[in-house]
Amino acid sequence: MSITVKHVSKKFVISSNRKISALSQIIGFFTDRAPKRQFEVLKDISFSSNNGEILGIIGKNGSGKSTLLRVIAGIYTSDSGIVEANGKIIPLISLNLGFIDRLSMRDNIYLCGCLFGMMRQEIRDNFSSIVKYAELDDFVDTKLYQFSSGMKQRLAFSIAVHCRPDILLIDEVFEIGDERFREKSKKELKKLVSKGTIILLVSHDLDLLKKHCGRILWIDQGSLVADGKTGLINTYKKQA
Repeated sequence: MSITVKHVSKKFVISSNRKISALSQIIGFFTDRAPKRQFEVLKDISFSSNNGEILGIIGKNGSGKSTLLRVIAGIYTSDSGIVEANGKIIPLISLNLGFIDRLSMRDNIYLCGCLFGMMRQEIRDNFSSIVKYAELDDFVDTKLYQFSSGMKQRLAFSIAVHCRPDILLIDEVFEIGDERFREKSKKELKKLVSKGTIILLVSHDLDLLKKHCGRILWIDQGSLVADGKTGLINTYKKQA
């Protein structure tokens, strides 16, 4: 497994904050020509990773960390540059991604499993294990709109790890569940890494990153300003 990001840049078009006349606002509303500006979220990002590496991604809110994960996952397309991924990518960027609240947990497991690339028989074979790991044995035929956010998050995490990802993209996943479930999740990720899975982990929990990551990517205002050992976290703390 490997992942290579080469000179990736991404811009969003957003509404302009500059003041305009009331007439211009009315014209813009009816013609869809309201003033807009481009905002560069990622600027020429490059890095690579190979089997069994956990990369922590740090940076202030709005620095482009989550956007980078979405580009790697294919949720966003980059404006320039390329992403080369050798292996199955599983994004845990939004832990509710793919769920339909009006369907039962059973139906959602099959739906999300398919979205993550599992075959129907593979989902059948792993169904009981997915439910047990998520600790939701009593809710198999319950509609998801009746689940708490924590229950949905545990379910999404369980489905993702049972998909046997080669590349796992995680955005603040350790906020899920209670402390006991978070510890169980960390142990599961260690198992994946031991089998060669690459993990990109975005988190504001710097102690967590220092403990579990062997390498840190520091993004600031869309640019990769540093790529190195976990000692970067100490420098980041001083400047944050």
